[in-house]
Amino acid sequence: MTYTRLWPVELEHGRLRLRPLRRRDRAAWEEVQLRNRDWLQPWEATAPDGSVPPSYAGMVAGLRRQAREGRALPFAIEVDGRLRGQLTVSMLAWGAFRSGSVGYWIDRQVAGRGHVPCAVGLAADHCFAGGVHRLEINIRPENAPSLAVVRKLGLRDEGLRRGLLHIDGDWRDHVSFAVLADEVPEGLHARAHAAREVPREASRDDLGNGGSATRL
Repeated sequence: MTYTRLWPVELEHGRLRLRPLRRRDRAAWEEVQLRNRDWLQPWEATAPDGSVPPSYAGMVAGLRRQAREGRALPFAIEVDGRLRGQLTVSMLAWGAFRSGSVGYWIDRQVAGRGHVPCAVGLAADHCFAGGVHRLEINIRPENAPSLAVVRKLGLRDEGLRRGLLHIDGDWRDHVSFAVLADEVPEGLHARAHAAREVPREASRDDLGNGGSATRL
């Protein structure tokens, strides 16, 4: 498989579905973003020059262009048929690199139920099947719930990267986590599925953002 066969695609498991983000998702996407604004803002990417982010239509157009070029996979996260968040595999590079970065966010109403680890696992396995060698997720050290996602999935902690991304109005440090395709022969989604067997009181995952999925 080459990157031209990675997209478009729909990935499903149980109540969760990943599918291409569409222009006609605008109303649903904006409703979820608005309702979760205070909760998501501390983890949202911002422009260092203070410029206004692109409109929803502009964002989707840019992501679709990147998808056609094999540089991004912009998924809507659906739970029970309703748009509940977004997961984007971005900065995909090929040749000798074959790596990418994963960012995500999810509606607080359905957080803490294992949906994000499941979504990351589905997307990662799809990428690895398509020839990607390495994926990383960069998370602010303060974002304990999102750190729980990558630790639940068993991603390798590669250390602190100073001032990596401009988030919530300033350059913020991030901890980088990564996984190689050959480190998960059983598939990353299988790990996510196994992790969901942990009793709910011991598992408080996916309560926020990992990376930046909205303004790539």
